[in-house]
Amino acid sequence: MGDPRKLRKNYSPPKHPWEASRIQAERPLIIEYGLKNKKEIWKAQSLLKRFTAQAKILSTIKTKHQESERQQLINKLLKIGLLKQGQDREDVLGLNVRNVLDRRLQTLLVKKGLALSAKQARQFIVHGHVGVNGQKITVPGYLVNLDDENKINFLSNSSINDPEHAERILIKEKYNKESKEEKEVREKKAKKESKEEVKEEPKKE
Repeated sequence: MGDPRKLRKNYSPPKHPWEASRIQAERPLIIEYGLKNKKEIWKAQSLLKRFTAQAKILSTIKTKHQESERQQLINKLLKIGLLKQGQDREDVLGLNVRNVLDRRLQTLLVKKGLALSAKQARQFIVHGHVGVNGQKITVPGYLVNLDDENKINFLSNSSINDPEHAERILIKEKYNKESKEEKEVREKKAKKESKEEVKEEPKKE
């Protein structure tokens, strides 16, 4: 018979579907973060709007209950890594959609060097190869808690967990190459700076 519950959208679509400036701003986000469609951007924006709206409301009333709710909001944002220690309500209003997208499991998998690209990271997650703290997560948009960020890895029963797997070898080669290139850039920069310092030294009489 199916689930009798009425499922509701957890995001708000844009009011105008053909707004040129919005479409131009969304296109690079889809490519950079390997998103399936624009709905994933709208979900992140809706979540951010809820946080900022709550922060604005809590700034108007100074009761003990409101102060408790404000601290709960700050603690929640600290937990998922949207705020850093020492930041407060004013910093919530400065958050943008990229801050939310950066906390997605799909994004963090690439940052940790466990995937070649955002699209490959999405494939690994959807196919059930990735876990957080040993628990399988199949949702690319899952927001990872700050404490669990170092617990992202391939599941023990996944074929990708084998270091000799073809994809793991390609990933390792890519990041080794990038590290080597970064090292060369740093060395060239250091040599250039040392030469400039020698030229600037005054001649002894």
